[in-house]
Amino acid sequence: MIIDCHGHYTTAPKELGDYRDQQKADLKKDPQHQAEKGTLKISDDQLRASVEGTQLKLQRERGTDVTIFSPRASWMGHHLGNASTSKAWSEHCNDLIYRLTKLYPKNFVGVAQLPQSPGAPIDSSVRELVRCVEQLGFVGCNLNPDTSGGFFNGPSLADKYWYPLYEKMCELRVPAMIHVSEACNTPYYQTTGSYYLAADTVAFMQMMTSDLFKDFPELKLIIPHGGGAVPYHWGRFRGLADMLKRPPLKESVLNNVYFDTCVYHQPGIDLLLDVIPVDNILFASEMVGAVRGIDPETGHYFDDTKRYIDGNKKLSAAERAKIFEGNARRVFPRFPASL
Repeated sequence: MIIDCHGHYTTAPKELGDYRDQQKADLKKDPQHQAEKGTLKISDDQLRASVEGTQLKLQRERGTDVTIFSPRASWMGHHLGNASTSKAWSEHCNDLIYRLTKLYPKNFVGVAQLPQSPGAPIDSSVRELVRCVEQLGFVGCNLNPDTSGGFFNGPSLADKYWYPLYEKMCELRVPAMIHVSEACNTPYYQTTGSYYLAADTVAFMQMMTSDLFKDFPELKLIIPHGGGAVPYHWGRFRGLADMLKRPPLKESVLNNVYFDTCVYHQPGIDLLLDVIPVDNILFASEMVGAVRGIDPETGHYFDDTKRYIDGNKKLSAAERAKIFEGNARRVFPRFPASL
């Protein structure tokens, strides 16, 4: 089996975007507008049409089996509005993911968007995580380390602000993928390029310079997009750990931190595999996501990452099996055993 641990619902019906536009219009009239969830009228046929020609088609064509599926990351938009805005929006987004997992139980497994909001307590996110795991059968969550949308003025991932969420994650046995949303301080950041990759790197540095995993030895966090700059600069981070009198990286982070394979060229994947232990790498493509075109140098889609794992000349069959399936089952212990 091939498990893609990083997929977003980027093809949702227009009604979802219309709901968000109405939220924005309400906030424009009153920045303190208190949102109510209301209803979202999207039929099962609409949901089927939204994935049949996209995610499901690409699964079949590329030879993957199951996608660990979450709401569209760039639309999480935690910097918009207030806590009530994020609560209503996140619940609707998660409900759609749940419906897709029921329509296609062999193709999609759910991961939650959290209703984070700048300056708001983390309690609402804890409650939504519990709802999604215990009632909707989700196996993890996406955790935004920067709800400001690019200003990085909130608490570090090692701050005790997050501890109630980490405690609940450990209790429920679910990991989090560290994933920011839309950049709002353009032109300094472009969302899917500089901002995503910068945030991945910032998150790793926060982890390696803290005692987070001493406090939560069972906590599992996934850094997407191949870890941002981390694998390429592994020597720098090892050297910084030494200079800052921190433990070696394999002791301080590699028991808890994992990297996905959303790296869109063969040399990049080869570097990731050379630097990061195989046990810490999870297969992922993020399709249909940030980079959707065909690479003119290869004639294949940039985000067809299975091709890169297959193309690596050093991996053994056992190592490929870990990357494609075994590691995901270990990091996501709630992943259905029936699949």
